[in-house]
Amino acid sequence: MKAGAQAATFGQVVPSPLEQPFYDKGVKRFIDVALVLMSAVIVVPLIAVMALLVALDGHAPFYTQKRIGRNGRVFRIVKMRTMVHNADALLKEHLSKNPELQAEWDATQKLKHDIRITRIGRFLRKTSMDELPQLINVLTGSMSLVGPRPMMVSQQTLYPGQSYYRMRPGVTGFWQVSDRNNCSFRDRAKFDAKYEQAMSFSTDARVLAQTVSVVLRGTGY
Repeated sequence: MKAGAQAATFGQVVPSPLEQPFYDKGVKRFIDVALVLMSAVIVVPLIAVMALLVALDGHAPFYTQKRIGRNGRVFRIVKMRTMVHNADALLKEHLSKNPELQAEWDATQKLKHDIRITRIGRFLRKTSMDELPQLINVLTGSMSLVGPRPMMVSQQTLYPGQSYYRMRPGVTGFWQVSDRNNCSFRDRAKFDAKYEQAMSFSTDARVLAQTVSVVLRGTGY
């Protein structure tokens, strides 16, 4: 299923005018914290194992990066390291030598075949396991379990919508469970607008269930 079709499917269920503010203002946050705490007994050992694998591969297991949050506030996202340490410099040099890859990067803000990714990093991205440390951000309130894909500070000028800024970024969301490798960066605004319209308990439950499918199928990255 293509990205646009996936977004349209999600957007068919629209909560009532009274249901959505009630859910967004309190219930959603309560569920986020409760689910993270309940899953800690499984997630914490899993993160520890992944951190060990990354360390054995010769890299620091974790890193933080500035992202844009709700109302445009900047926060630091916590992620499992999947790239080499000189990733930014390597990307700049790589793109300067390959105009077709520069065009791909300009359109999607990612590369399908990224030379910066480590051996263990490729596995972590395919399974989306590199996103698990973001549960720390969920606990602190800078993110939600379900929401828009967290945007980098440098990407703000490329983003054409406004829905993103009215929500907490999500560990998973409409974009994350879509055919995302075929989606341009600008199209992410369509996913965010659809999610803002459809935000509800049932929508989030469906996205979380589909996220499990994405992880099991290894269609991340």
